[in-house]
Amino acid sequence: MTMNAARAEDVAAEALRGLGMPVDQRVDGADAGYDLLLGPGATPVEVAFRALVDEQIASRLVERRRWPGATLLVVADRVTSDARRLLLDRRAGYYDLRGHVALRAEAVFVDADVEPLTGRIARKDPVAGRAGLEIATALLLAPEGGTAVRALARTLDRSPGTVSEVLAALTRDGLVDERRRVIGTGLFWRVAERWSTPPTHLATEPPPGDASRVTGPLRLGLGDVEHEVGWALAGSVAALAYGAPVAIRADQPKELYVPDELVVRRAERLLGVAQPGDAACTVRVAPVPAVCAQRVDLPGAEPVWPLAHPLFVALDLAQDAGRGREILDAWHPPGRWSRAW
Repeated sequence: MTMNAARAEDVAAEALRGLGMPVDQRVDGADAGYDLLLGPGATPVEVAFRALVDEQIASRLVERRRWPGATLLVVADRVTSDARRLLLDRRAGYYDLRGHVALRAEAVFVDADVEPLTGRIARKDPVAGRAGLEIATALLLAPEGGTAVRALARTLDRSPGTVSEVLAALTRDGLVDERRRVIGTGLFWRVAERWSTPPTHLATEPPPGDASRVTGPLRLGLGDVEHEVGWALAGSVAALAYGAPVAIRADQPKELYVPDELVVRRAERLLGVAQPGDAACTVRVAPVPAVCAQRVDLPGAEPVWPLAHPLFVALDLAQDAGRGREILDAWHPPGRWSRAW
């Protein structure tokens, strides 16, 4: 594998973020005394890359670090068992690209298996992983392209290296061009294949205007719809609000996206679980965070809930193998939204 120092920083940051660690990267070219800042305590980390790290190489890297105040993290295609022990004993760390990361510092301890990098680089399907799905939907939200890689990485909280890998794979597959413009409808339908998440049927629909004990734990996000994260109405009811040619029953249960699994569990406890035929509404964990972060407060719309962006509603409609394409072919959302299908 060919990798430079900047690429090593990117893959290390991505692996640590995947473990739930807050990670900041230094600005390109800045001599800040660190490559990464890790965890709530902002532990400074120096990243070094070698193809193979044995005990002797590990010892030299520890002794010759650029920034004595930073914790050393060695990224390598392979780290021997002796080198692993030495690095942890010397309060340093390693990221073996075969699938393990460990780091020992004053305020941080990490020891976990991660996805092998070689599998990620191949990216036979660039939309297969969570990062790929997030990047693909971000491109569909702005199909005219032009967003810089680092700007996209900051928006999605992904490393620039990961964004570059996915963009290269999408370009290779003819789904976007070199200026990150979406080509045709292929990317939409590729995302649609991976869009479905399992529903939870609730016995009661939460009252959107209620300020009781229900709305706080459920994170409805109704104070400032277009700037808060919260529940988003999707499915056929939202599609009708946007003018799609769909027919629904008067008592059609609402289909709502929620930010995470914790909200689903709270909703089950506070609102009760029902059988599908008796449900007041359904909730699903949003396939990508943007669903609950980029909601629409549509003036004059009948539903009292904030709407999911038309793109995400269209991806819901695409799950209908019978009439999905027919409805989407005839639906042109009004106003400022680009049509990606």
